[in-house]
Amino acid sequence: MVESIARVRHIRVTPQKARRVVNLIRGKNAQEALAILKFAPQAASEPIYKLVASAVANARVKADNENLRLNEDELVVARAFVDEGATLKRFRPRAQGRAFRINKRTSHITVVLATPESADAAKKGAK
Repeated sequence: MVESIARVRHIRVTPQKARRVVNLIRGKNAQEALAILKFAPQAASEPIYKLVASAVANARVKADNENLRLNEDELVVARAFVDEGATLKRFRPRAQGRAFRINKRTSHITVVLATPESADAAKKGAK
C-alpha cells in the first residue's frame, strides 16, 4: 500500500494545454502512462513524462524506507491534476504608441501514484 506524490511548479506550459495531456494518463498504469507520454505529440508531454518517472522513483524510495515490497508494474495514476500558476505579464508594442498585454501562463502539475488497493481505498473514502 504505497502512495507517492510528485509535483512540478511554475512550469511554462499553459494549464489548458497541460490538462489535455494529463487527461490522457489519469487512471492508467504507470508504465502505460509513460509509454503514452513518450509518444504524445504535445509539448507538455515531456515535463509530465519526467514527473511520472519521478513519482515512480519516489514510490520506490518510499517502499524501501518502509520495508515494503513494490512491483512498479502495479502502480496506477490514482490522481493527476493541473493548477494554474503565476502569470508572467509582458507587453507587445502596437501601432500608434499603444501596447497590448501578453500573458505567459504557468502551471503547477501534481501526479499521485498508488498501488491498486490503496487507489481503491482512496476512491471509496472520497465518496
